[in-house]
Amino acid sequence: MDFDQFIQQNESTWIRLDELTRTARKSPSRLEPQELDEFVSLYQRTSGHLTRVQTVYRDDGLKARLTRSVAEASAVLYGAPQSAGRTFTNFFAYTFPAAVHYNRRFILLSALFFFVPMFAVAAWLANSDAALEAAIPEAAREALIEEDFEAYYSSEASSAFATRVTLNNIQVSFFAFALGVTLGLGTIGVLILNGINVGFALGAFASVGEQPKFWGLILPHGFLELTAVIIAGAAGLRIGWTILVPGDRSRVAALSEEGRRASVLIIGLILAFVVAGLIEGFVSGSAIDTPIRLMIGFSVEIAFLGYLIVRGRHAASLGLTGRFGERVPGKAPIDPDQLATEAISATANPDPHERATAVADS
Repeated sequence: MDFDQFIQQNESTWIRLDELTRTARKSPSRLEPQELDEFVSLYQRTSGHLTRVQTVYRDDGLKARLTRSVAEASAVLYGAPQSAGRTFTNFFAYTFPAAVHYNRRFILLSALFFFVPMFAVAAWLANSDAALEAAIPEAAREALIEEDFEAYYSSEASSAFATRVTLNNIQVSFFAFALGVTLGLGTIGVLILNGINVGFALGAFASVGEQPKFWGLILPHGFLELTAVIIAGAAGLRIGWTILVPGDRSRVAALSEEGRRASVLIIGLILAFVVAGLIEGFVSGSAIDTPIRLMIGFSVEIAFLGYLIVRGRHAASLGLTGRFGERVPGKAPIDPDQLATEAISATANPDPHERATAVADS
């Protein structure tokens, strides 16, 4: 077969492979089962064509064209090794916000378990002298309101204090997540207990009309810190729900899958706790005017929520759910020469169907 006949006979194959590659890059779930089979078949055939062009026709233009097609298809079908920097970027750009979006209903439930007890206890103490006296004796209450609560934030060097509260918050979030294995009851307990603790302090301040002082001290770091605790609680609630209702999966398989998503949440929240700790150590108890401290905390919270909402929706639109191991469609780095060589070698011993399931599951 001469060169022109070769192109005429096979060009439709290359065009169709490019079409399927573009579709799969946007979201592999868009490929129907028969299209996935066609994709694999066309990838193998085009890889063979590339080998022929390199060894028989030696046409640089067609070689470049087929190399690109095979490389891009291979990146979608097999994925490509990612650098540490790319992995880190994809985690925070796609995987973590996708996990938050996927668990948004459990985040709402977690918030209810925290804030309902918090405000209930605060309202109870603020409106019942007997309850207030039983919960916090007058002497301890006066010390808390007038000195202890504010002094807590300057009790040690800012850097040491920030480190300590960061580690404490990470520990709380880990317990909230890990106790999900108790059918979620342990997680609920952690959320309610922490909500009650905050409610006690709020109730004490509210009983003497000092709520602005309380909010001025707790909110600069509390916006971000409490958001992170609630998301961690959602991870534990998801684990508990999965044990109770695994769906059409075996309980072991369901726990394995949801555990990988929950782990993404906990790892992603570490950075949020570090930022909250820095604010608590260097801003909350500082001499900065209260409106400015509140503005700092509020601005960080809005930025964090905006990032989670915008990136989470985008990741979800790509078919991502935040599970460890999901490959971001079209984000694998492409090295055409390396992938073309890999694709050509695959024609000698092709078995892409074993790995093609990863495309359908992404």
